[in-house]
Amino acid sequence: MKIVSIAVSKKKGTRKEAVEEALLQAEHGIVGDAHAGPWHRQVSFLAMEGIQRAQASGLAVGFGDFAENIATEGIDWPKIPVGARFRLGNEVLVEITQIGKECHKKCAIYYQAGDCIMPREGVFARVIAGGAIRCGDEIIPVEGAADEKG
Repeated sequence: MKIVSIAVSKKKGTRKEAVEEALLQAEHGIVGDAHAGPWHRQVSFLAMEGIQRAQASGLAVGFGDFAENIATEGIDWPKIPVGARFRLGNEVLVEITQIGKECHKKCAIYYQAGDCIMPREGVFARVIAGGAIRCGDEIIPVEGAADEKG
């Protein structure tokens, strides 16, 4: 399980631009990203496999196009329970806070791509411990974390 893409944007509801590395701040999110802040959806995750399925169905999309912060390989995010924790790279610890989301209106991503898989396949997390992450970093589940409060 690893990070295959990191992406950020200055505005919500838009495609994100890929970056090679990012700094995550505890209880904030990715420094410089529009979704960062003191709430439960500080960082978003989407499986590379979901993006590939969207491409196979004919959508011209790539990393960051669904406004995900971190695209991953080897994790089926919708099956991960709320409260699960993951170590990203050497320093960062995140806790899953929400599976999927409700879209109240169709965003720019939907109109540009023709569909958005984020409401169905994306997950959101808060940052427990900050630090730097890079593309290629390992993602390691932290056992027993779903039972802890932090």
